[in-house]
Amino acid sequence: MRVTDEAIDRIKQMIVAGELQPGDRLPRETDLAARLGLSRSSLREAVKALAIIRVLEVRQGDGTYVTSLDPALLMETMGFVLDLHQDASVLEFFEVRRILEPAAAARAALRMPEEDVAALRKLLDDLGPEPSVEDLLASDVEFHRMLAVGSGNRALASIIDSLRQPTYRARIWRGLTQTDAVARTLAEHRAILAAIEGHEPEVARAWATVHIAGVERWIQEAVNLDADEVPPELRKASGESVRPLRRVTPVEY
Repeated sequence: MRVTDEAIDRIKQMIVAGELQPGDRLPRETDLAARLGLSRSSLREAVKALAIIRVLEVRQGDGTYVTSLDPALLMETMGFVLDLHQDASVLEFFEVRRILEPAAAARAALRMPEEDVAALRKLLDDLGPEPSVEDLLASDVEFHRMLAVGSGNRALASIIDSLRQPTYRARIWRGLTQTDAVARTLAEHRAILAAIEGHEPEVARAWATVHIAGVERWIQEAVNLDADEVPPELRKASGESVRPLRRVTPVEY
């Protein structure tokens, strides 16, 4: 179990056991970290994750509180964590994304109108170099939607859009628990955009494959699947860098 996941699980157990009730304020960071046997940095990441999914509420200058949700709803909110650790079916959706989205990126490199390419660049520029996980996820959803629409194939764009919701929880959790997920996503989005701007469909296809496969491989590890079960094409896609365009830095897996 990853350190952040362990910290989250320990806080969750305090809530389940009744040690923390909805509306209760968490003990001071130093005291709680010592009580749970965690580093303060791990505890801080756990609190951030639980605040994003609304299990905890951070009130500036006042402290961190368990939300006033009904206990049953509170535990339901934790469900998406279990999605990754107990159910590997989300991988099937990512496999479909890995098949379709590179094709959409390749088509977009040939068909996306210049004004839409400019809008795609603005979307990334508006994020800045160090966006929050929340801002990155909102941008990520829009980036992939615009990319699919840019393929010029409405049926393909519709199918890709239908895969957004089943994979959203996994993308949230990756952003919260994988150290370099934000920087990696930004770099890969920039690489895909550069290929589209350069009208290089095969490079766009390759970067889109790397991008989706990286998330897929992370989920493979998160659900503790045996290494032999990882498809050879996924190992290759997520394990090899792609020659970068212009000033894009290659992403190593």
